[in-house]
Formats: sequence, structure tokens, C-alpha cells
Amino acid sequence: MTSKKANGAAKPAQRVIKKYPNRRLYDTETSTYITLAEVKQLVMDSHPFVVRDAKTNEDLTRSILLQIILEEEAGGAPMFTEAALANIIRFYGHAMQGFMGSYLEKNVQAFTDLQGQMAERTKNFTPEMWSQFMSMPNPMLQGAEQSRAMFEKMQEQMQKNTEQMLGAFGIKK
Repeated sequence: MTSKKANGAAKPAQRVIKKYPNRRLYDTETSTYITLAEVKQLVMDSHPFVVRDAKTNEDLTRSILLQIILEEEAGGAPMFTEAALANIIRFYGHAMQGFMGSYLEKNVQAFTDLQGQMAERTKNFTPEMWSQFMSMPNPMLQGAEQSRAMFEKMQEQMQKNTEQMLGAFGIKK
């Protein structure tokens, strides 16, 4: 099932998954119940979908995605350390919460783009070429260092802006 975009290219229609009170997920496209693993596969296949509460029609997509992440984190080799998770939690309710979400999203997208580019460029690598490639300086570390430096500069600028704003109200640090 596809819909047409303005430029004429076909775009996959958004799949609707209904979540019932018994915690079962129903795929309206295939008219079957599906598992969380099958929802994960939709994510892996980049298939657009939305999960809706069957009674209220509330969008539950984020909670299902978080549930998939929780299961992945609990099942073997976690991606996040306890320190990383604690730092993320500390941003909730913080003035920087909105920025942090955007910052993480942009960096994960940049990492995904880089991964795709590397996969495309290295698909015909021989073992010798891999050996040479692995001995080269790591561009990922350079990117991480640039991100850290940018973040520190932004923090400094925000601190200066805050001090100026508080100074305007007669509040000194």
C-alpha cells in the first residue's frame, strides 16, 4: 500500500498497529497479532508505523519504542552505561532538556549517516584493505571530539547569557 508524493515517487504508507488492553499488538495491514520482535523488525526495515491504543486512539509509538530499547538493554550487550543513563535522566526537567534531545537526535543521525557511507564504501573490501583501513586514524573519534568541543562552547555561551540575563534583573552570581 503506497501513496504518491508530490514528485511522483512512491512513499510507503504508515502502518497502523493497535494495542489492546490485554497488551497484544494488532497489525491492521496484515490483520494479524504481532509481537514486539516484529515491531522491532519494522523499525529495522525502516517501515513507517504508528502504534495506537485500540480504545482511545492515543499514540503509543514512543512507549513501544522505549519498551524495545529496554528489552535490548536488558538482553545481552547494553548500548548505554549506567553513567550515560543517569546523565540522560538528569536532563529531564532541566533547562537544557529540549536541547539535549535535539543534540542526541542529530548526533545519532550523523552516526547513522556515517555508518551507511562506510558500509557503502567498504562493501568490496578485501582482508588486506580492511587491515589498512583499521590502521588509519579513527574519524569517529575526531567527530566525537568535535561534538564535545561544540557542546562545551555552547555551555559556556549559555552560562554567559544566563549571567547577563540575571545581571539585567539585578541578580549577581
